[in-house]
Amino acid sequence: MANVLVVDDSSTMREIVSGYLGKHGFDVALAADGRDGLAQLRADPDIKLVLSDINMPNMDGLAMAEKIRKELGNTAVHIIMLTTEDNPLMRDRGRAIGVTGWIVKPFRGDAVLNAFKKFCGMA
Repeated sequence: MANVLVVDDSSTMREIVSGYLGKHGFDVALAADGRDGLAQLRADPDIKLVLSDINMPNMDGLAMAEKIRKELGNTAVHIIMLTTEDNPLMRDRGRAIGVTGWIVKPFRGDAVLNAFKKFCGMA
């Protein structure tokens, strides 16, 4: 079972992030949008960390985060937005929903690796 879920409508971003995390011992599941991500999280209770883009078709990342917290009642999973959005109002909305953190693309794995390991109980 996966311990990290990467949700992004860009297959390139999914490959970059999952490839990096896989090389560092994470088990990674992938989703193409928020609706798919929510289904993955329902199916795999071992996921400890969700890395999600915001702007995606079908369901955006913030809507998915809200559903994770409210509909699934999952307050344990760490949700990190990995996005090009650096809007303070969006960040505030994310905090209010229960988003754990915010990373503005590009993804720099070395800068967050230790935190991600801690979130997944690997450190």
